[in-house]
Amino acid sequence: MADIKPDKQLEKPLYNPEGLKERIGPDVEKERVKKIEEARKTVIDEIVQAENAAPGTIGPSVGIAAPQVKQQKQIEKILASGLEEIYLSLTPEKQRQFKKVGEETASKINQLLSKAKVNLGAIVRLIRKWLSLIPGINKFFLEQEAKIKADEIVKIKTNDK
Repeated sequence: MADIKPDKQLEKPLYNPEGLKERIGPDVEKERVKKIEEARKTVIDEIVQAENAAPGTIGPSVGIAAPQVKQQKQIEKILASGLEEIYLSLTPEKQRQFKKVGEETASKINQLLSKAKVNLGAIVRLIRKWLSLIPGINKFFLEQEAKIKADEIVKIKTNDK
């Protein structure tokens, strides 16, 4: 393989961020930061709108989907209640995992509630499994919290009748 070297060395680097800032000026830098912040706010607003919007469905299932989504939100709210401090104490990676598994748990519980006969034991097991993701959690707290949350979730089903 041939050894490729330039004939003459460059006197100064091709890209100099400090020199670029000097040529651009502080006003242009502030404007660029402002545009980035505006774009960030726009994206956040779009995400919030997408989360709050009902899922798109076609056909007669529109009347069925809205109560299911509402019930899912209620379940998620019950599951999250009282766990704010614990959630904030977790690492960001654990927070993402805890949130993801929590949403999956709420979805499974929502499916269980849509059946004619509600299995309280299955709901408690799902919640217990989800809460066990918290590192160093007291097993008695876990069991008590799972039963309390399961009872509140079953109340949703009985109130809908």
